[in-house]
Amino acid sequence: MSAAAISLENAALGFGPRTLWSGLDLTVAPGEFLAVLGPNGSGKTSLLKVLLGLQPLSGGHASIAGKPVRSGNDRVGYIPQQKTLDAGTTLRGRDLVEFGLDGHQWGLGLRGRTGRRAAVDAALAAVGATHYANSPVGVLSGGEQQRLRVAQSLVGNPAVLLCDEPLLSLDLANQRMVAQLIDNRRHAAETAVLFVTHEINPILPMVDRVLYIVDGRFIVGTPDEVLTSQVLSDLYRTQVDVLRVRDRVVVVGTHDQLDETCLTSPMVGPGETL
Repeated sequence: MSAAAISLENAALGFGPRTLWSGLDLTVAPGEFLAVLGPNGSGKTSLLKVLLGLQPLSGGHASIAGKPVRSGNDRVGYIPQQKTLDAGTTLRGRDLVEFGLDGHQWGLGLRGRTGRRAAVDAALAAVGATHYANSPVGVLSGGEQQRLRVAQSLVGNPAVLLCDEPLLSLDLANQRMVAQLIDNRRHAAETAVLFVTHEINPILPMVDRVLYIVDGRFIVGTPDEVLTSQVLSDLYRTQVDVLRVRDRVVVVGTHDQLDETCLTSPMVGPGETL
């Protein structure tokens, strides 16, 4: 893919008198892994909605693979937050994955039955879910269900993968599993990844760049450039200390300022872990 996977030019988003962010220029290359960080309400999920074509910009332009964003774009895959489905859900795993072939359009897809099954089988195999493909989704664990959501997002062979807190509520082992599946895909198919998260440590080795948004201000750079005491202190307009502890990033600051920016770390009391 010669065009940028994601492009935002002088992009702005606001609701009524409130501006979430403006003047955002961002280009994400094919195969790049971009983490999006910031406190709740800073516009991280709203950015995903813009790229999904569900929320118009207040100003500027946004494009996917060289074309204006639009709803129902089959070049975009989406992984939502992990939410365990009810135990009574009888939908099979492969049925959930197959929705990824048609979920962006009205009516039946154009793929033949053989082609559809082959695509679903390949997606299930890629995430290690073949052995429970025919099981009711409701009886599967949270980690198994999230594997299926990853497969669903990839079955249409997207150029861009948008991830909205896909590790939320998963234990550490399943966090690593889901993150690795996403990373494997972007290396194998040059799929660009935009990954919204409050907890960067499970994906830190995979991240190429970070977009950090706070109160309408933002910065883009590598993790080493952005996750520093000086940069975060400037963004939050208060003293913030960033520590590296056993290959983890630990952010220490006033809890009110950093509330829900990242997961609270018991090792630093009122501070927080990115």
